[in-house]
Amino acid sequence: MSPRVEEVSDGVYAYIQPDGSWWINNTGFMAGRRGVISVDACSTERRTRAYRDAIAKVTDRPITTLVNTHHHGDHTFGNHLFPEATIVAHERTREQIIADGVPAYLGAWSPDVEWGTLDPVPPFLTYTDGVTLYSDDLRCEVRHVGFAAHTTNDSYVWIPSRRVLFSGDLVFNGGTPFVLMGSVAGALAALDQLEALGAETIVPGHGDVCGPSAISTVRGYLRFVRERAEAGMAAGLSPLELARQTDLGEYGTLTDSERIVGNLHRAYAEATGGDVDLAAAVLDMITFNGGRPLTCHA
Repeated sequence: MSPRVEEVSDGVYAYIQPDGSWWINNTGFMAGRRGVISVDACSTERRTRAYRDAIAKVTDRPITTLVNTHHHGDHTFGNHLFPEATIVAHERTREQIIADGVPAYLGAWSPDVEWGTLDPVPPFLTYTDGVTLYSDDLRCEVRHVGFAAHTTNDSYVWIPSRRVLFSGDLVFNGGTPFVLMGSVAGALAALDQLEALGAETIVPGHGDVCGPSAISTVRGYLRFVRERAEAGMAAGLSPLELARQTDLGEYGTLTDSERIVGNLHRAYAEATGGDVDLAAAVLDMITFNGGRPLTCHA
């Protein structure tokens, strides 16, 4: 399926990329009289150029601002294709993009991905807690959740007068949530924060535009991960061993089910106060996937 533009409120657009699996994210934009505010870029050069073309079909105004909701490459690898825009994000988003460069872990995914030019460009306007942007008179509140959740640096974009929320990867719709580089407990707390906003329309980081019920699904999955981790640790199982014995039940239909392994690595680390070996966790996901590179259609 091809990406599509959905006008979710007057002058507010979601750019949805099916099927929302690994490296296939959503973006969005606010089109004002003076210019465009974009929420995130895409993972590959081809996908980001297609996104820019889609914006140009809606408005001829320049893209003045690009907000990164977090540092992951599916939301930031296309930053370099917005040379005219002020790139805005949390200060740790900048730090992590600089530290990661082109991440070595890209080799975990299919070698057939056509990344195009990868030139990591960090945001150059950063904030600690948040910043407020205006599309004409439309107030757009960019807020850091305050703690590790999906990553260490997650922000969302909230448009209170329209009850529209761009959640970044704090919300997945139809895909398996992923907190390997964040926190299970933090992700659950972030969902409480988002729910309290009272959003009627959510543009998730991956998957179709949805309502607040999607928050409940993500919350249920993360609680499931935490409960499984407690049982697995009591039984002396490694995260990979536990994942192989886990019936995902109602969550088995979500895409990228191998993320259970990475999520269990994070849950174990939180329970013990230890650190996560990211390379080992990714290798375990590949092992869980039958030793094959993780599927990516980006």
